[in-house]
Amino acid sequence: MKNFYFENFQNSMEQTLIEDLVIESIRIYGIDTWYVVRNRSNHDDILNEDDLPTFEEAYQAEMYVKNVEGFEGEGDFLSKFGLQIRDSMTMTLAIRVFDQNVGHYANLSRPREGDLLYFPLNGKIFEIMHVEHESVFYQMGSLQMYDLRCELFEFSNERFDTGVLEIDTLFDKYETTAATTIDELERIDSIADNQTTETFADNIIDFSETNPFGEDNF
Repeated sequence: MKNFYFENFQNSMEQTLIEDLVIESIRIYGIDTWYVVRNRSNHDDILNEDDLPTFEEAYQAEMYVKNVEGFEGEGDFLSKFGLQIRDSMTMTLAIRVFDQNVGHYANLSRPREGDLLYFPLNGKIFEIMHVEHESVFYQMGSLQMYDLRCELFEFSNERFDTGVLEIDTLFDKYETTAATTIDELERIDSIADNQTTETFADNIIDFSETNPFGEDNF
């Protein structure tokens, strides 16, 4: 039976002290990072994905970069699709700081997979892939921090309207639509006049019965 003269797991004063030390350490050695909340209003429960995710909230919180020797992951490499950048990193965030700086305003009980972190040191955005809440196992019977395992975010025309200029304008140069793509191609190469080609082709396509490839012969 446990010795009741010693209490190592339910002493609230020691738990608070350790939490204060963790927060102070992160404020000394960490970096101010923006936590960007994913809007899940368009979430597809069947496919478990967002048709058009939007990001409209961003909150600042200090975090500690756990992998101090550089980014993890596969790094930069050439593949058949071109240059691939597969940087990843682990950020440590105090639970109390998250609750006060993010959760209170965004109505979140914990960091979520799919939310983003804007890392101002290199001006890039990372996506949270996994949230580890037991990185340090119950010091004095409580948990003080989250480990956020992140990978470099791959932009695919998501909309950013957080009110933070650096975040909202980060991907402006990559945004494309069908109309702008056609216009850009025609400005770059006059031969790539898709609209003219389609109009000309409509006049020579044969849909008659004598055409072996016509619609009436199928």
